[in-house]
Amino acid sequence: MKMPYNELRKDYLLDRWVVIATERSRRPTDFIKQRTEQVKTALCPLCPGNEHLTPPATLVYLPGNGGVQKNKEEGNFRYKDWLIRVIPNLYPAFSPPKAPQDTQCIMRSANYGYAVGHHEVLIESPNHTDHPSDSPIPQLVHLINAYKDRLYELTKKPYVSYVQIFRNHGLEAGASLSHAHSQIVAMPFVPSIFNGEQKASETYFNMHHNCFFCNLIKEESQTQRLILENEHFVAFAPYASVHPMEFWIIPKRHAPNFLDLNADETGAFARTLQTSMKALKTLVNDPPYNYGIHLATAKETQKHFHWHLEVYPHLAIWAGFEKSTGMYINTVTPETAAQELRKIIHE
Repeated sequence: MKMPYNELRKDYLLDRWVVIATERSRRPTDFIKQRTEQVKTALCPLCPGNEHLTPPATLVYLPGNGGVQKNKEEGNFRYKDWLIRVIPNLYPAFSPPKAPQDTQCIMRSANYGYAVGHHEVLIESPNHTDHPSDSPIPQLVHLINAYKDRLYELTKKPYVSYVQIFRNHGLEAGASLSHAHSQIVAMPFVPSIFNGEQKASETYFNMHHNCFFCNLIKEESQTQRLILENEHFVAFAPYASVHPMEFWIIPKRHAPNFLDLNADETGAFARTLQTSMKALKTLVNDPPYNYGIHLATAKETQKHFHWHLEVYPHLAIWAGFEKSTGMYINTVTPETAAQELRKIIHE
């Protein structure tokens, strides 16, 4: 009897291993189930008309003069007919600094004695269901520009060392509200995964005198893991994908973050995001997912780090092996994931 042999793959940069279960691999359609149930509320606090249920917005996009006007809210005043709203999270993981209350605190964060930083909710559209797979391109451009605006403002804070922009979709992926929204967390340290990526990419740069991610784009563009490519961006399933149907979107132009995206690049990013997310939604019946943007803002990272967006569909359950070892078993090969997503896009 032939013994099954799976494939062991290492992450591009991190010291992380994944078992690609080639002998019991599954098709993406094996994961199709009833559409992800969204949280049900009698009154959505993020919908237009309910602005009074939220804190004052730190940023509001308003239509005007053929473009966008940017403002913020104070006190009880709330704007109507908005395009984008960014509000403080009512249950923040990190909070703005205040006078330390207990200087004898043993467990301290950045010398403040608590988790100092910011935690915001970015309401992506006045339309409840305008998720990236279905949102019009102009609205996705607003979304990307709002990401840029908040990243720029938050990184100026002296106590902020990293800003994480992420999105949860579906109850199983941690979304407590079904209205289209992202979250932004500014924190006083660089989390371990991003710190590991930055250090590993710096080591690569010092050895090879060029950017690891720039080389990765060239290599993955020639493999079966490529999903789509345009003038400014590529999307592919990473070689050591942790999640079934995982894919990354990476800009072709080297930059540690997206603060200097021009109009053409922003439009291309919006189209790439919409096309790839729509393909995922169509292929696996709107699965729960998370996405996160990996970036760097420190000056010393400019040469070696390259920002990108990673999409993690929530199609597998991590059990004892994964949680106890930090290794993962992926039952959909990245090559199969890319092939099926390409089919949907080309159709």
